[in-house]
Amino acid sequence: MQPRRHLFTSESVSMGHPDKAADQVSDAILDAVLTQDPEARVACEVLLTAGLAVIAGEITAQVDVDYEQILRDTMRFIGYDDEAVGFDADTAKVHVAIHAQSSDIARGVDRDEEMGAGDQGLMFGYAIAETPELMPLPITLANQIIARQAEARNSGTVPYLRPDAKSQVSVVYERGVPKRIDSVVLSTQHGPEWNDGGAELEAAVTREILRPALGEWWTEGIQLHVNPTGRFEKGGPAGDTGLTGRKIIVDTYGGWARHGGGAFSGKDPSKVDRSASYMARHIAKNIVSAGLARECEIRLGYAIGIARPTAVTVDCRGTTDFDEEAIERAVIEVFPLTPNGIIAALDLRRPIYRPTSFHGHFGRTPDDPPGAFSWERTNKVDALREALGVSASA
Repeated sequence: MQPRRHLFTSESVSMGHPDKAADQVSDAILDAVLTQDPEARVACEVLLTAGLAVIAGEITAQVDVDYEQILRDTMRFIGYDDEAVGFDADTAKVHVAIHAQSSDIARGVDRDEEMGAGDQGLMFGYAIAETPELMPLPITLANQIIARQAEARNSGTVPYLRPDAKSQVSVVYERGVPKRIDSVVLSTQHGPEWNDGGAELEAAVTREILRPALGEWWTEGIQLHVNPTGRFEKGGPAGDTGLTGRKIIVDTYGGWARHGGGAFSGKDPSKVDRSASYMARHIAKNIVSAGLARECEIRLGYAIGIARPTAVTVDCRGTTDFDEEAIERAVIEVFPLTPNGIIAALDLRRPIYRPTSFHGHFGRTPDDPPGAFSWERTNKVDALREALGVSASA
């Protein structure tokens, strides 16, 4: 039974947040490698701090890629072109420490008959009929605020904004239904021009970012906290060291659904941390889109070097009229769950990953940009209903 009333909070971070910037560099490198060698094995990690970037990890591929230049181009695109902003893409020192994938891992993954999972672990996917995106409302709104902050910064609608930012949204639920927003926090980096203009900045941010991002959920009673410390001039890697893979809750469901612990960015699709999590979201979204449940969490388990999952579990959290074991059988019938099957079904051996590395991996528009976010398609609704013996009109 749902609690009578409770608050739930999710946060999001901007493309200029140091951890997110590291994610973007990792995925930009992955895309560059896959462009030349779609069969490449990539696990790329990035560290960013004041004046220094480190690119490390395992890449096994037949490619000619300038990793340092990709980092500089990506950081410049984000907006880090001056030490005063937090990082200078042109003058920072870059250290590259890339080596090949472990042969012990490769022998379980690189097989002629069926590729095994690139790691062990558990992966979760989730969907809920709470928003048009079939995502929890708090993370959806937090992501929308951050996306709007990027628009306002790039367009100059709110002048002197800088790349680093974090949002946080607390939603009031009554018996499991979102009723209103209780509070919103937006900490957004800015130039010195705003240092004595806290009230003016808050008014501009509220008008140009918060109200448009919240849309129908905006009310005058929301508690607003814009740059609650009073100043946020020093940010980016100069203010906080960034690492690939540290924003796994931001990347997924904002803490509403469970997470297996594996990060996504910088990993090629043989790593089930990434590809199986995408498939799990694809399955959950199709189940909810098919009207089989209002809410669905998919759990998948894998063993390194073994192709088929060790566990497949469907949990509709009491929101389905169907037998969950029957739904599990339908899932196994309709969706390929081996690494090769997932990669083929979602067409994952393509340079589609950099757009996933900011504003969330889920709840996005499928095929925007073309080919990306294939896991957001709802193209298996009819097949699921047929596997359960449900007519299309039911």
